[in-house]
Amino acid sequence: MRIVVVSAGLSSPSSTRLLADRLAAATLEHLEHLEHVDAETEVIELRELATEIAQHFVTGFPPARLAAALDAVAAADGLIAVTPVFAGSYSGLFKSFFDLIDKDSLTGKPVLLGATGGTARHSLVTEHALRPLFTYLRALVLPTAVYAASEDWGEEGLAQRIARAGAELARFTAPAAVPIPGAAPDVDTAAAIAPRSVTGAITSVDPADGFVTVPFEQRLAALRVP
Repeated sequence: MRIVVVSAGLSSPSSTRLLADRLAAATLEHLEHLEHVDAETEVIELRELATEIAQHFVTGFPPARLAAALDAVAAADGLIAVTPVFAGSYSGLFKSFFDLIDKDSLTGKPVLLGATGGTARHSLVTEHALRPLFTYLRALVLPTAVYAASEDWGEEGLAQRIARAGAELARFTAPAAVPIPGAAPDVDTAAAIAPRSVTGAITSVDPADGFVTVPFEQRLAALRVP
C-alpha cells in the first residue's frame, strides 16, 4: 500500500512539509495496527517541480520528473495534500499541479487535506478552497482536514487533529474487517467498509465473494477514533 504526500511548501525547511510529514506519520502509525498491511509513503515536493509544471502548461507534455509525480498520485492508495495559504486560498503552485492531474485519477481516492498559515484567521481555507477543489475532482475527501497556524505548533489541539485525520485516512485506505452475518469464520472481510473499483470509486461487492454492502451508519461508526 502506498500513501503519496504532496507538499507545496516553498522554503526548506517549511511548516507545510512539517505538517505533511506529521500527517503521513500518523497515517502509518494507524496502518501498523492493521494486519496484512505493508504501507509506505512517497513525498512529492512541488517546489522542486515548479519549472517542469510551467513547461507542461506551455508545451502540453510533462517532463520526466513531473510525469513520474503525476503517475504516483494516480497510482496511490491514499493521498495527503498540503499547501501554504496564499491570499486566503491555496498556493498557485499547488493549484497548477492539480490542474495537470488527469480528470479521472482521483475518482474515489481517499484524500487528506492540510494547510498552513501565519494566523488562525485562515483556518477555514480547507473548507472554502481545498475541499471544493478535490470534490470537483471526485476524490473521497476525508471529514477531518488539518489547518496549522504559527501558534498551533506544539499545542495539544494540533496533535489531536493530526492523529484523528491520520486514523481516518488509514481506515479508508485499509478499512478494518467488518463481521458479516452468516459468513464462514475464515472469510477475509477486510475492505468491506469501503471497497473500491479499479478506477478507485467506492462500489458494492458481490456477497458471493464474501463481502456485503455495509450500511452508511456502520461506515460512519468506523471513523471514530478509539
